[in-house]
Amino acid sequence: MSRFLHVIAVEDAVATATRIAPAPVPEKMPAGSATGRVLAEDTPTDMDIPGFDRSVVDGYALLSGDTTSSSDANPVLLQCTGRVVMGSPDPRLVVMQGTCVYIPTGGVLPAGADAVVMVEHTEETADTVLVKRPVSYGENVLLHDDDFRKGEIVLAAGRKLTPQDMGVLAAVGCTEVTVAKKPVVAIISTGNELVPATARPGPGQVRDANASMLAAYLAEYGCETRLYGIVRDEREAFETVTGRAVRECDVVLISGGSSKDDRDMTAGVIAGRGEVLVHGIAIAPGKPTIIGRIEGKPVIGLPGHPAAALVVLIAVVSPLLDRMLGLKKPVLRVTGAVLGESIPSQKGREEYARVRIDNGVATPLFGKSGLLNTLVKSDGLVRIPSGCEGLEKGTFVEVILW
Repeated sequence: MSRFLHVIAVEDAVATATRIAPAPVPEKMPAGSATGRVLAEDTPTDMDIPGFDRSVVDGYALLSGDTTSSSDANPVLLQCTGRVVMGSPDPRLVVMQGTCVYIPTGGVLPAGADAVVMVEHTEETADTVLVKRPVSYGENVLLHDDDFRKGEIVLAAGRKLTPQDMGVLAAVGCTEVTVAKKPVVAIISTGNELVPATARPGPGQVRDANASMLAAYLAEYGCETRLYGIVRDEREAFETVTGRAVRECDVVLISGGSSKDDRDMTAGVIAGRGEVLVHGIAIAPGKPTIIGRIEGKPVIGLPGHPAAALVVLIAVVSPLLDRMLGLKKPVLRVTGAVLGESIPSQKGREEYARVRIDNGVATPLFGKSGLLNTLVKSDGLVRIPSGCEGLEKGTFVEVILW
C-alpha cells in the first residue's frame, strides 16, 4: 500500500485523479437528442451560413449612395420596382440608381442593392418611396458568410451541448453528432449505522443521505449512476460488492469509505486489489479522502458526512469526470459576491465554507461539520486557498453555486 493518510495538497490530488481518469469513449447519436452531452469531435458547417445576402429588417433594398443627402426635411425619392417574396428569389428584381425594392426581414437581397433602409424611416406613395435618412454601405444586411463560412468549426469538441446549440446544429445540416459516452459511476454506501431512506432509524442509526445526493449530482453532471446499496463494515462483503462495481462501472465512489485510521477497510481493499495513490488531502471538509485504482479504474473513498462528500465531489471528483467527458470548460457555476463576515481558516489546507447569497453579499453559515441544515440553507461554497489564514469581511469572492 503506497501511503495511509499522507496528506497532500488539493492540486496534487486533482492531478492524481485526472491522471488515472479513463479517456473519453466516443459514440454517435442523433443531434436532436444530444442536449447536455459533450461533443467528442469538432462540428463543421457544410455551407456558408446564411448562404445568401439577406435583410435583417423590414424595409427597402437600395443603393446606399442614393441616400447620402436624405433627411426628414429633404427625403430622397426612389421608385419602388417590386417586392421580394420570402423563399422565392426573383432574378428579375434588380436595384439600379434611383430605384428600390421592398424586402421583408430574411428576404434575399436583390441584385445591385448594397443596403436596406428600415421601413420606419420611409413613406410610400403609390410606387414612390420617400427615404428620410441616409444608410451606409452594408447597413441592415447580413452577407452570405457573415455567420459561418463553409468548413468552419461551429461547435468544438469538448463543448457541453446546450438548447441553443441544437438550433445551430440544425442550421448547419448536422443531424448526427459524436459525443463522449456517459461515464458509469458506481455508488457504494458503507457503515453499520446506515439504513435506507425508507427505513426509520433506530438508536445509533442514520438514513443513507449520501447515495441520493451523489446520484443526483452525477446525473446532472452527465453521468450514469448505479447504486449498490448499503454494505456493512465486513471485509468479505465489501470486497464482493467492490469487485462487482469495478467490473460493471467506469468509476467507483465509496461513500463513508475513508478514514484516518491506518486500518481503514476501504484503503486495505483497494490496496489488496489494486493500488492506493492518495490517502489524505489538505482540504476541509474531506481530509481523509482516498484515491485509488483497481483494474485501471478510479476508486474514490469519500467521507461519510454529506457536506464533506459533496465538497470532495466538487473539488476532486469533478475534474476526473471532466477528463472522462472531454470537457474543455468545467460545468461548475460560479458567481461573484462580497463577504458579509470574515471566515477564519487554518493555513496549510484548502477550505470550503458554505455561504448564503443575498443582494451580492455572501454570508458564511457556520456550524458543526456533520450538520445537514447548512446544505439546504446555503447557496454554494467559498474556497479559501491553503496559503490564507481566512478571508476578511468585504473581500470579493467567487461562490461555487450548488
